[in-house]
Amino acid sequence: MKIQTEQRENAGQFSNRLKSVRTRNGFSQGELARRAGMTRQAVSSIESNRYLPTTAVALRLASVLSCRVEDLFALIPAEDIIEGELIGQRLEKEPNISPIRVKVSTIGRRMIVRPVADLGGQLSIAVPADGYIADTHHKSSGTTVRVKLSRDREVIQQEISVAGCDPAIFLAGEHLRRRKDQTTVVGWPMGSMAALRALQRGEVHVAGLHLFDPATGESNMPFLRRHLKGSAYEIVTFATWEEGFLVRKGNPLSIRTAADLAQPTVTVVNREEGSGARLLLDQRLRASGVEPTHVQGYDRIVSSHFEVARAINGRQADVGIGIRSAAQLFGLDFVPLQAARYDLVVPKFYLKSHPTLAHLFETIVSGPFRNEIEALGGYDTTDTGKVHALRAV
Repeated sequence: MKIQTEQRENAGQFSNRLKSVRTRNGFSQGELARRAGMTRQAVSSIESNRYLPTTAVALRLASVLSCRVEDLFALIPAEDIIEGELIGQRLEKEPNISPIRVKVSTIGRRMIVRPVADLGGQLSIAVPADGYIADTHHKSSGTTVRVKLSRDREVIQQEISVAGCDPAIFLAGEHLRRRKDQTTVVGWPMGSMAALRALQRGEVHVAGLHLFDPATGESNMPFLRRHLKGSAYEIVTFATWEEGFLVRKGNPLSIRTAADLAQPTVTVVNREEGSGARLLLDQRLRASGVEPTHVQGYDRIVSSHFEVARAINGRQADVGIGIRSAAQLFGLDFVPLQAARYDLVVPKFYLKSHPTLAHLFETIVSGPFRNEIEALGGYDTTDTGKVHALRAV
């Protein structure tokens, strides 16, 4: 028992990339074990840091994988510090918190640092940090900060940062890890236009959006053609989902149309300007001849589909625009209004330069992932993976 404990403590001092290199070579644990003359259980123990390999074992593994021993195992520096640009919404509200747990991502040639708290709700606790900012004095968004890393640099460099409002992007990250490597996908919650602006500022790798244009009957493309210059972007469909009114079980106020929102007994919870949900609400109110000033709660803003559902479930509002899966998760009723495409926008340069970003787009078209998000409710993956031309060629 003492030896096992010492092994685990010693393993914590080493960077272990065996699993990453093995999967990159297309070997199962059993195949690697057979070729290296050891058991599959031994390979599993080494990959999970329960067993520190001897020099002879490390040399055999490196030989089979055609790499150097130091490509598999290396000493972790006592303290690994990086510098990056701090981005964050909560820094202005909570300037005195220290240390700050942060995520770190490499966006093009920039190192972007963002507080985990910006994920909001339970995710701000459930998602592990990449490091910590100890000195937060006079640190505001846009300044350069020093981060003490708590994860291996190679893992951080694989991290994919996505802005948007589809919570299923975290499921895509989990399926990616099952299929390919250790890549983490972090979904920063924000509305469609805010996500697109974050992409244009170089703060994320991918922006997700759902902006339906009733004039053309088309999702996203009319807006993207107005806001993106050139053709240096890929637009790929994530899924088509149902958008509608979220109401309490049984729809006690009989809310069916936007005209019903003007009733004095109805209180709305709204989304921020530039979000797809806000756009849909404004379109429906305009078509019904209802002024926003006549809608109680119109100015009460929350930042995600789940926040809308939570407000209705907690009886802080009667109705809001959201997606069917959010209604199902909170046990609410759903009044469908339209089907809209949720597309991912990614610069072509990132697809070529990022070590694992292309794998994310391979993952979303996989059968297991499509089955899982369709089971969430309200998702149609018929067009998942379809690429849309930004401009005619």
